[in-house]
Amino acid sequence: MEKSAQHTVAFATLGCKLNFAETSTIARSFANAGYRQVRANSPADIYVVNTCSVTEHSDKKCRNLIRKLHKLSPDALIGVTGCYAQLKLQEVLQIEGVTVLFGNAHKEEVFETLHRMLQAKKQNQESEQRQGSRLSVVSPIEGVKSIFPAYSSGERTRSFLKVQDGCDYHCAYCTVPLARGESRNIPISTLVSQAEEIASSGIVEIVLTGVNTGDFGKSTGESFLELLRQLDRVEGIARYRISSIEPNLLTEEIVEWIASGSKFLPHFHIPIQSGCDAVLKRMRRRYTTALFESRIEMIREKMESPEQHFSRVFFGIDVIVGFPGETDEEFEQTYSFLERIRPAFLHIFPYSRRVGTPAATMPDQVQESVKRVRASRLKQLSDRLNAEFYAANRGRTLPVLFESTRKGGMMLGYTDNYIKVEHPYDPALIGRISQVTL
Repeated sequence: MEKSAQHTVAFATLGCKLNFAETSTIARSFANAGYRQVRANSPADIYVVNTCSVTEHSDKKCRNLIRKLHKLSPDALIGVTGCYAQLKLQEVLQIEGVTVLFGNAHKEEVFETLHRMLQAKKQNQESEQRQGSRLSVVSPIEGVKSIFPAYSSGERTRSFLKVQDGCDYHCAYCTVPLARGESRNIPISTLVSQAEEIASSGIVEIVLTGVNTGDFGKSTGESFLELLRQLDRVEGIARYRISSIEPNLLTEEIVEWIASGSKFLPHFHIPIQSGCDAVLKRMRRRYTTALFESRIEMIREKMESPEQHFSRVFFGIDVIVGFPGETDEEFEQTYSFLERIRPAFLHIFPYSRRVGTPAATMPDQVQESVKRVRASRLKQLSDRLNAEFYAANRGRTLPVLFESTRKGGMMLGYTDNYIKVEHPYDPALIGRISQVTL
């Protein structure tokens, strides 16, 4: 590979942790070829934009960002990948400044293609970009069996490790199966090797990420529990978090193993989407509120002592408001359910109508003004529950991993149960786990 004469490249990532892991892996390919990485708000020879399309607002953010980058560096090559690129090929190609589009099955080609195009441009050779046309490297995602291994690097404390991609669930509101294809996973042996690479860089915490993380094993016949056990043995990694797991896949065996003293932390991100069974059925979710509540109770029973009840385990829960047909009564059921189970934080999403999903054509679409009111009420509930969780932990001594973020002379860190801690900046604490009394 011809080394770059200090050409510059910038990366912009929108959306999920999976995107961040993939962008970081692409960035390492550019770095290995001698490119100098600059911030996305700086002029660059190449921009790589990894997009999200979970909502209409996400699409708009992607469009605005691409236009901003083109205005910043009109002659730059702009490569666009991610779910927005996969789902709305023609729409993205119409955005001024886009040079080449990569579907989700072609992320491994991002570096080679853009590097080759830049070399041709610098040598004044004919290329797709110089001819004024735009190149697309996009293929249907259906039936794709390959998977792009990825993990994030560059941070001094935490890495996102991609373990799985795609989803077979086809929930009524979701475009992810259309954008990322069927569920498939990376072999455990590869993931263990990647975790060892991460550990060798000095990072001590790994977040397992995927589209449907708990569905791990569809490609290889391995189990999610076996993955956890193998990763737990990797020397140098002190902490693991699971970014998100479906409640029906969070088995008692997994919870018991995590509770038994593994490196996996008392922090669960579990999507519920609605606390009303009628809405869950319309959403085509694979569980009921009773099953969801039983999982929460099981985790608390196995991981919290009586004096720690409602305070040891951090639960972050995804919820959608304003799904088609959601009545005031159904929303109130959701509110009451969430208030009863007392998570530490709610990730609240007003329903966004997505073309190609069954929910987009369902009757009784909820007005945007109603969605805003419901989202606001849940935000107030989330703030109250979060404050209660923090208050219940006050006075306890917990392990904190401090990050290099510096804000107003302070540094940030997180306890094992995901409480944010501020401390006067001390570079000696970065990347270290320290016992702190809250």
